[in-house]
Amino acid sequence: MRIGELARATGTTARALRHYEQAGLISSERASNGYRVYDERAVVRVRNIRHLLSAGLTLDDVRVFLPCLDGDVAAAPPSDKGLRVALERLAVLNERIAAQTEARDRLESALRGIRSEAVRTG
Repeated sequence: MRIGELARATGTTARALRHYEQAGLISSERASNGYRVYDERAVVRVRNIRHLLSAGLTLDDVRVFLPCLDGDVAAAPPSDKGLRVALERLAVLNERIAAQTEARDRLESALRGIRSEAVRTG
């Protein structure tokens, strides 16, 4: 199947597929006209990549799961390395959430102060 067909079958874009290929997560052959041609198994692989990305993993993180991207990633028990990567990513996400929460709280506090001042002088 060509790149557009794979994109439609997986709900992604041709650009994302080229990015996954550049990252070494999927591969294609070249037709005589130079078009990328993907194997039917690429549909499952791309869906698994998208599943892992939507769970918060990065493309680098997804590389750890290469041996199982052609199966049911969601149902398979994670390897020790896969579990370690997921836990590390969770820690990073939690740190980012905490930092964003602090920033929001500071902004909210500053806005409360401005509103209070405006009410007093208004």
